[in-house]
Amino acid sequence: MTKSYLVTGGTGFIGSALVRRLVKEGYQVRVLDNQSRGSAARLADITDELEFVSADIRDPEAVQKAAKGVDTVCHLAFVNGTEFFYSKPELVLDVGVKGMVNVIDACLKHDIGELVLASSSEVYQTPPTVPTDETVPLYIPDPWNPRYSYGGGKIISEIMALNYGRKHFERVLIFRPHNVYGPDMGWEHVIPQFVLRMKALCKEETNPIQFKIQGTGEETRSFVFIDDFIDGLMVVLEKGEHLGIYHIGTMEEIAIAQVAHLVGEYFGRQIEIVTGELAKGGTPRRCPDIGKLQALGYQPKYAFRDGLPIIAKWYDDNAHKAPST
Repeated sequence: MTKSYLVTGGTGFIGSALVRRLVKEGYQVRVLDNQSRGSAARLADITDELEFVSADIRDPEAVQKAAKGVDTVCHLAFVNGTEFFYSKPELVLDVGVKGMVNVIDACLKHDIGELVLASSSEVYQTPPTVPTDETVPLYIPDPWNPRYSYGGGKIISEIMALNYGRKHFERVLIFRPHNVYGPDMGWEHVIPQFVLRMKALCKEETNPIQFKIQGTGEETRSFVFIDDFIDGLMVVLEKGEHLGIYHIGTMEEIAIAQVAHLVGEYFGRQIEIVTGELAKGGTPRRCPDIGKLQALGYQPKYAFRDGLPIIAKWYDDNAHKAPST
């Protein structure tokens, strides 16, 4: 009998990529999303191969109805995008906490044995060691900073998944994405914003282009291309152990200034970095230790220099779709 999945947040960037892979591999897939952040257009060409439920993750009856009859719930519904952490922290928490409660209640009601939770590298904010493995302490340094609405909601979700998992589930898996990027990833992230801003600045004749960024530019991230990320997530689904937590990313650490220079390179322009104030609560360095997942067979294929032109071209070509500010 074919295994069946419910993917909450399945029209989001990561959710839709997961749905595509599950469908491609022959699984039965049901998607729950209200498209407040996602877009059904991401799945338009495979709508006949899945079941779609238009509902809010905060609606307990809708979640219970959507979960009925599935073998596994992959819970990805959440409000992401750093801009929203600062501007709508109560919404981030409302969706995050109520959504997790509703998902667990639905699993218990229908005796669903497997729960897969999307967490985040934000659960440990500024890690004590870099590269960072899965055992570092989870940490909220400042409850007054609205940024931590997201990390706090993810910590609550992890703790709920693990503690309910011990008694009520056959297998609970938690994965922590680390700066996943790719075409159509949304507009509130650093790479799309850099591309759109660079495209606009290219109309000027100044050379090099003065390019403003937050912070010094020495801050680092480790970006993982969406195809590599989904490969890693499929390894987790296939081989992950009960109550296991897995980082999915790459160990190629890159400075934000270098990201800006590569975006300039895509447009054939040289840039000069103009530093600015780092957003309060921003993390100076982020690079996951992916050894745990590599031991199960995961190996990312895309270097950042290879993936960056792919996403830059998408946002260059689709700049007219950007929401007006």
